[in-house]
Amino acid sequence: MENTLKRLLLVETEAEERVAKAQTEREQLIQQALQKAHELEQHAKIPELQASFLKKAETRATQTIAELNKRYEERKERLRQLAEDNQQKALEAAVHLLMQVGK
Repeated sequence: MENTLKRLLLVETEAEERVAKAQTEREQLIQQALQKAHELEQHAKIPELQASFLKKAETRATQTIAELNKRYEERKERLRQLAEDNQQKALEAAVHLLMQVGK
């Protein structure tokens, strides 16, 4: 009977060790799964971040193009006005020169 008790205690100790080992492995698997899920979540966010960045960049580019077009049109109008003003002055100067040559 003493041998039977010893064997039962030994089996119980082994069972407790196996349970502890299984719990440790379970915790490791849970941690690995959580880490993998976190990594996958981070990778899933990358396209979202890229899309957001791309959208902001496109918006800024559109605004910059519109601003540059506005500046170009303003500059073109100033140059056209300057050319008209100088054309009149140039004609007056040419007429003045021709009159002096004719004298």
